[in-house]
Amino acid sequence: MFNVRIYGAGSIGNHLAHACRKKKWNTVICDPDDDALSRTKDSIYPQRYGAWDNEIVLCNPPDAASKPCDLVIIGTPPDSHIPIALDLLNNHKHLPKIILIEKPLCGPGLEGCDELQQLSREKGVLVCVGYNHVLSRITEIATEYICSGCLGDPQTIVVNWVEHWGGIFGAHPWLAGPSDSYLGFSQKGGGACAEHSHGINIWQHFAHLLNAGRISTISSVMDREKNAQVDFDRIVQMNVVTENGLVGYIVQDVVTQPAIKLLRIQGSDGALEWQINKDSSHDSVRLWRDNEWQETLVAKSRPDDFAGEIDHIEKLLQSRAENSPISLQRGLETMMVVSAAHYSAQQMRSLKINYNSRLTPDSFISNL
Repeated sequence: MFNVRIYGAGSIGNHLAHACRKKKWNTVICDPDDDALSRTKDSIYPQRYGAWDNEIVLCNPPDAASKPCDLVIIGTPPDSHIPIALDLLNNHKHLPKIILIEKPLCGPGLEGCDELQQLSREKGVLVCVGYNHVLSRITEIATEYICSGCLGDPQTIVVNWVEHWGGIFGAHPWLAGPSDSYLGFSQKGGGACAEHSHGINIWQHFAHLLNAGRISTISSVMDREKNAQVDFDRIVQMNVVTENGLVGYIVQDVVTQPAIKLLRIQGSDGALEWQINKDSSHDSVRLWRDNEWQETLVAKSRPDDFAGEIDHIEKLLQSRAENSPISLQRGLETMMVVSAAHYSAQQMRSLKINYNSRLTPDSFISNL
């Protein structure tokens, strides 16, 4: 049985606490806001999962910091992720085996990421970033198809990850709108490019599986909303090219209803479609071969989105293996694309990403 400490009593903290408790792990949720702790116990958790779990400990962060744990989950707003992780690594006597940071890892400035990467190596703490969809059952099925070679040579990957963010505010009814949180500020990790960066990440994941390399060139356009209350990107469209020359595009927004979360790979011998929430209770993988679609539906509920992630973390805790699709390195690669997308839209030109540079935008982003 593992000991877990979760920072943040919001929606994601409750989802991951429930996934940990399904494994009977000792779980602590800490938050400096007493109202947030009360909401967790009195409304969020029991409304989602049927009843409050009295085995979960609720407390303020200082009360939890002195107790050893195997896993720390950081589910606070993105602009606090890196400071909390650095404080854990620099100042805490008892270091966890793994730190799982919810996506997006940070804002597009990537402040503190160099230090986080260096400290995690020095301290021997594995850091992961919560892009949970790469660990879903439909990703496993799609991977089996790809590894079989049935698609032939990859021609392109396209992703549409477009979803009105009313669902986010529905899960956080204490927020009146984007201006009440990081969501309304791109530089804090909000807006379509960062908040919906599952789209970028799943594109990258399948590009890795296809041996296409990392995204090396990007050209993006954004529709922004900027006024006295907010400053965020509503829509981002990215044309991308990998190190090995694979061309594709990624579209993310916070305006589309109903949502579309769809990846399509076109190969020389067939096509594959991977879709989250094909209907209200299923994800889907479709394979196009011999002029017909073969579809596999996978039944799932919202808690299932996090079960695979915690299953994977359990394996990492047991094996200490570092080859993970949610590794810090993969999360950083996603944030580098987020950052480059913002710069490309601002400068209205194509930009190149240098993965061997320091993790500051003025170092790893350059003109073609």
